[in-house]
Amino acid sequence: MPHRGLPTVTKVTPTVGPTKGGTKVTIQGSNFVGTVSVYFGGKLATGVRVLSSSEITATVPPGSGTVFVTVSALGGSSKTASTGRYRY
Repeated sequence: MPHRGLPTVTKVTPTVGPTKGGTKVTIQGSNFVGTVSVYFGGKLATGVRVLSSSEITATVPPGSGTVFVTVSALGGSSKTASTGRYRY
């Protein structure tokens, strides 16, 4: 099996939502392959759907403040980046 690179998060849409969670977001990036999990500040998102190796949808868990969105996939976990922020 070929080695896959680390997932990257280049865009989260929308970037703002309520503290109760429940917002459906689209996450764009790369290397979204294998079993994919999405985290908002360390909290696991629900309803994760991989549309392609570069696009995912997920439902935001409850939280507060500004958090980093990270993706865990076959190649490992994405690094935190300013392009992957979400604000409650």
